[in-house]
Amino acid sequence: MRNKSELVKNKSRANLKINLITLGCPKNIVDSEFIKGGLKACGVDFVGDAKNAEAVIINTCGFIESAKEESIDTILQAVQLKKRGRVKNVFVTGCLSERYGAELRQEIPEVDGFYGNRDMRKIVAGLARQLRLKDELIGERELLTPKHYAYLKISEGCEHPCTFCAIPGIRGNFRSTPIPELVEQTASLSQKGVKELILVAQDTTQYGLDLNGKQQLSELLHELCRVDGIEWIRLMYAYPYHVTDAMLEVIAEEPKIVKYVDMPIQHISSRMLKRMARRVDRGFTEKLLARMRAVIPELALRTSVIAGFPGETEEDFQELLDFVAEGNFERLGVFTYSQEENTPAFGFPEQIADEVKRERCDLLMQAQQEVAVDWSAKQAGRRLHVLIDEFDPTVNAFRGRTAWDCPEIDHTVLVRAPHSYSKSIWKNSDGVNIGEFCEVDIVEARDYDLIAVPTRRPHSYSSPAAVRELGGIKYLLYHGQPAG
Repeated sequence: MRNKSELVKNKSRANLKINLITLGCPKNIVDSEFIKGGLKACGVDFVGDAKNAEAVIINTCGFIESAKEESIDTILQAVQLKKRGRVKNVFVTGCLSERYGAELRQEIPEVDGFYGNRDMRKIVAGLARQLRLKDELIGERELLTPKHYAYLKISEGCEHPCTFCAIPGIRGNFRSTPIPELVEQTASLSQKGVKELILVAQDTTQYGLDLNGKQQLSELLHELCRVDGIEWIRLMYAYPYHVTDAMLEVIAEEPKIVKYVDMPIQHISSRMLKRMARRVDRGFTEKLLARMRAVIPELALRTSVIAGFPGETEEDFQELLDFVAEGNFERLGVFTYSQEENTPAFGFPEQIADEVKRERCDLLMQAQQEVAVDWSAKQAGRRLHVLIDEFDPTVNAFRGRTAWDCPEIDHTVLVRAPHSYSKSIWKNSDGVNIGEFCEVDIVEARDYDLIAVPTRRPHSYSSPAAVRELGGIKYLLYHGQPAG
């Protein structure tokens, strides 16, 4: 509870309107949530449009070239608003200012303050001081995601020697957050209504090594599973070299942990992996994938790969393309190699032309699309447990996700609430609600989307009447009115 002197001190800035823009990965989202919570405790309001704000804070990404360009463009747009008198202050935080702070101060002097990403408490305090707010008031984290899921950043920084990556220089040394603090954060998120917890870090599998010399991810997962209210726990950013049997066993045994692992492999050619300094080769990767699938039934694996790394020959690329086409991963993302300053690969010979990198990226995505289509087709006719994220009026359906899908990056399930279409087949069909779980029956697969209806129904889909009715529902999903 604020005392009278605190309220008086903040009175001159009461109802200050701030527009907070977040760019980049989920780890940046978590940082922005702490910024928003800290400043909100100081008595400010947040608005969604910079044109309606007195101050703009841009939490930037500086990982690869395209992300840097987006960050710079966003900063310049805010600066133009300041020049026209639409906003009074512009602040920049995050990876870009951590990496290029001195250059940015010189090139864009209109920005009122540049902050990095190493200490969120100091960043919030600095912003509060520049905005003439009471900076001792550090509030709770304010979610920027829908209230039913949230990211939990379990560690910060990275010490891997990957030759393509600038993150160690941006985020600093690897630092794990102790288990009790993470459990406390998770309990707080659960009280806010969070049902799905998504673990993120630069490398989640290394968790705990810096605390007492041993990996503690399995122990952390066990403790998080004990938090009431959390129903799904999802693991992202696993590093192949650090995957342990204990980690795999807890994923297999704990019902709250979804059978999904995000594990970037970056390449499969042993020659390329060595040039990338990934500490593994093809043989290690193949054995690891086989072990993971043997231990965890119905595992869905997500990975990311790099197209066009310096020195990647046609043979190296074909090896990767074949590996992807074989269906080794249910989910996959592709990055074209970005030549980043202050990384070993920046000076490597045999840099690949941009058009070749783009062509290889397209071929990899085409190969993965065929894998995705085949996977989706196998889900038709199944009954699945999904979490509903939103209602999409463009297709007149709810969008949800299976346990095998992370928000924003993976497949979706389009669920038509049947009570709005027909009462002849389903009864008591209400229950499809945003932020809630529901059982659905998959009636059709369309590339990356599954088409579903809620499970509640008295008749078999095999009856002619039911088949005709389902045809109308599938039409409704895309056209908004009954077929024929």
